Amino acid sequence: MPDFGLEQKRHVTVKEGVIMGEVEQYWNRFAQQHQLVLNTPDSWMFGDGTEQMGNELGELVVKGIKTGTCSSLQVYELEHESYPEVGQYDIVLDGQNRPLVIIQYTNIEIIPMNKVTEEFAKSEGEGDLSYSYWYEEHERFFTWELGLYGLSFSPDMLLVCQNFKVVDIYKD
Repeated sequence: MPDFGLEQKRHVTVKEGVIMGEVEQYWNRFAQQHQLVLNTPDSWMFGDGTEQMGNELGELVVKGIKTGTCSSLQVYELEHESYPEVGQYDIVLDGQNRPLVIIQYTNIEIIPMNKVTEEFAKSEGEGDLSYSYWYEEHERFFTWELGLYGLSFSPDMLLVCQNFKVVDIYKD
């Protein structure tokens, strides 16, 4: 995958080995402390799948700079994947696929890309935090991603825009 310098939320749940045990233990501690009776949520890393980007974007989340992300609605539909719901928890992993934080979604909106607000673009926490940086990088990324499916980018393509808050930072 080309490195566009922006995140792609990886919708991959770690399911095997020591990592899953660590993720489950982290969730179980959190759930017990907060009296939650929920299954272990999805766990994934931001980025292009590289350790470096997973760590960089994860650090932006830990610092509270990155509080938003977006994905193509078309890709969700093509992959038969449901998108997050407000109140849902997920576990963000670092570049080594280890737990980093637990997030909770605070807002989910389906918005045409050319209608995304400057505020949302800034919430993604990347580059110079400007709308123009966000738009240019996302146009490049979505052109590439949709091309994998034989589809073309369109300025009015629908995005699943997700805001979240960090509810716990992992301490081992």
